[in-house]
Amino acid sequence: MPKQTVAERLKTLGIVLPDASEPAARYANFVKVDKLLFLSGKGPAGNPKGKLGTDYTTEEGYQFARQAGIEVLAVLNSALGSLERVKRAVKIQGFVNASPDFEEHHKVLNGCSDLILDVFGEKGLHARSVLGAVSVRNNLPIIIDSIFEVEE
Repeated sequence: MPKQTVAERLKTLGIVLPDASEPAARYANFVKVDKLLFLSGKGPAGNPKGKLGTDYTTEEGYQFARQAGIEVLAVLNSALGSLERVKRAVKIQGFVNASPDFEEHHKVLNGCSDLILDVFGEKGLHARSVLGAVSVRNNLPIIIDSIFEVEE
């Protein structure tokens, strides 16, 4: 059976990429250094506001992380012209806007990790870190930054 392209996987998953969102301040959406593409932090679509553990459940946080992952894919696609140029996901880092007693940051970030694995297959397996934050930009529930290795 032929291997699915990234575009075919997106279609199978029912994902239509939005246009890449613009940076929220004075910085670049991405910076390319050699074969590495560093993406600035992205939050979920619709700019929801609130904290995990107070305003949102872990399951809602998972969906926010997935939405933020779709925003990451949109920037990747814009930067590269095609997601087929992604050689591998290197690192995903999540900043979870959470109440002090929230302990399921890792389950929230799985929303993005699962998406990246579904879209890129084995090339999507990545290192990652997840941190709880007292506050984040615009009171978003999560912000995700990422690093990808890309083909020239």
